[in-house]
Amino acid sequence: MAAPSLTTTEITTQPDCWQRAVELAPEQSGKLPARGERVAVIGCGTSWFMAQSYATLRESTGQGETDAFAASEFPLGRSYDRVLAITRSGTTTEVLRACEQLLGSTPVTAITADPKTPVMQAADEIVVLDFADEQSVVQTRFATTALALLRAHLGEDLTTAIADARTAVSDDLSPEALAAEQVTFLGTGWTYGLAQEAALKMREAAGAWTEAYPAMEYRHGPISITGPGRVAWSFGPLPEGLADNVAAVGGHLEHRPSVDPLADLVRAQRLAVAIAEAKGYNPDRPRNLTRSVILG
Repeated sequence: MAAPSLTTTEITTQPDCWQRAVELAPEQSGKLPARGERVAVIGCGTSWFMAQSYATLRESTGQGETDAFAASEFPLGRSYDRVLAITRSGTTTEVLRACEQLLGSTPVTAITADPKTPVMQAADEIVVLDFADEQSVVQTRFATTALALLRAHLGEDLTTAIADARTAVSDDLSPEALAAEQVTFLGTGWTYGLAQEAALKMREAAGAWTEAYPAMEYRHGPISITGPGRVAWSFGPLPEGLADNVAAVGGHLEHRPSVDPLADLVRAQRLAVAIAEAKGYNPDRPRNLTRSVILG
């Protein structure tokens, strides 16, 4: 039997990484957004989707107005009390440029996996999650660990999420999902960011046709691509009647309402790897991608 891919190994370690993040959160709290601050969260790719989830969680729990932006689209003329940058490598050009332009005017906190990268000089405060760093190109555990840290900082108890993740790393994937021609990921509120991230993992690792939408928007056109041999995968609450809508067009619904949505993302990561390997792809080194985008 071949050794598991680096991506598979990194996916499997996520429950332990989340536990370490929970334990780290109290000592890092002074660096992270305080209750009442007006905050912008920036990132690229996977980090941007984690930013979206955190922004929605923070604002919906009454802890302060929170916006999320792709780093390249950050509105530099807008006023914030703090900018939070999520960057695994600490080298991504768009993130560094935004941070450097904010130095001296707006406090910047960066969450990174590598303490020896340029972001150390581009931010006012640094939170290092080196225990969640990755060798593979495709992000899995760093991003989810950053979100686990931020959820803990918001006051969430992640005991159930971690327990659910321990199940998710070995739970059987459904044959319908493994055989699917196409998957549409759906989310509501903070889980829409997870849906976007799940779709990105499928595109990155497996070169698969996937899309992501807010769950309520799915019926406004996107359901037209669902049918026999295709899957709708929903994170978090399922809008009333949506299960019947998917069944009516012949699609398969993947929905685990009793599972923490972040833990359900672990299953989606595993699905991306499984489909990649079934196609003969190397999930650790996906086509056309590098670990960090550094522009000239």
